[in-house]
Order: sequence, then structure tokens, then C-alpha cells
Amino acid sequence: MPIYDYNVKAPSGDDIPLANYRNKVLLIVNTASGCGFAPQLEGLEKLYQSYKKQGFEVLAFPCNQFMGQEPLADEQIASQCKLTYGTTFPFFKKVDVKGADAHPLFKHLTDEAPGLLSGKIKWNFTKFLIDREGNVSKRFAPTTKPKKIESAIVELL
Repeated sequence: MPIYDYNVKAPSGDDIPLANYRNKVLLIVNTASGCGFAPQLEGLEKLYQSYKKQGFEVLAFPCNQFMGQEPLADEQIASQCKLTYGTTFPFFKKVDVKGADAHPLFKHLTDEAPGLLSGKIKWNFTKFLIDREGNVSKRFAPTTKPKKIESAIVELL
């Protein structure tokens, strides 16, 4: 099932259909501004700037489930990340990515690409690469730096 059937929320609370991203290659990332992996936001921005004209988007979903590493309010996250890391790609409303209250999109992503040992997301900056048809192509661990993902993105573009 493609991801286009899901809606997500803007920081303002407005619904955003993922169908708006149809025919694009997407990298969906659960982020946290206070995480040790947050400097990866710079690398994600570089990928975004390099390939956005070819139909590539980075979609950031802040999450506070891992040691409270996203303490900022929804409306503050994008501006803080822009100030600190120069990000211009979209940030959405905070979501749960695991457990009973996990957002349906992340339930779908982990069902499609379960990862090692268990399907659940174990930490911030887990990355899901989505092809132009809205299917999960690959899952990358939090430790995988954005530069290491570039060849997989180019392959889908």
C-alpha cells in the first residue's frame, strides 16, 4: 500500500495529505532537535538542496519518545532547526513513532521495512526512503549518515 493514503499534520494542526507528494522520492525521518544525531539535519538539507529539483523531498517528523529529546513546541521546531542547521525542508507536528499511539504512517513504514530484530523504531533519525509510487524502498538506521543514503536516492530519481 502506498503512503499516499495517509494524512499528517502541519505544526499548526492543519491536515496535510501525503498525496501532495505523489510522484516524488521521499526521505521520511523521525527527528529530535536535542538528539546527538541532530547534526545529521545539515546533511539531510544538503541532500534536499542537491535533488529537490529532480523531485526529492525530506519530510521531518519530530518525536519526543526517546529520552525527551524533542522538548520544543511544534511551532518552534522548524525555526530552531533552520537557525541551528539551516534546514528548509518541511517539519510536521510531533508524532509517536512506536507503541500503541504510533502514528498510522509510522506503523505502515515499520510494517513495510521492519529493520533488524524487531519492527519498532529504536531511536531518533531512523530514515525511510520512499519511491515515486509511494512504496517503502529502504530503511536506514539512526547511525547512517545522510551522505551514505545519497546513492539510493539517486537510484530512485
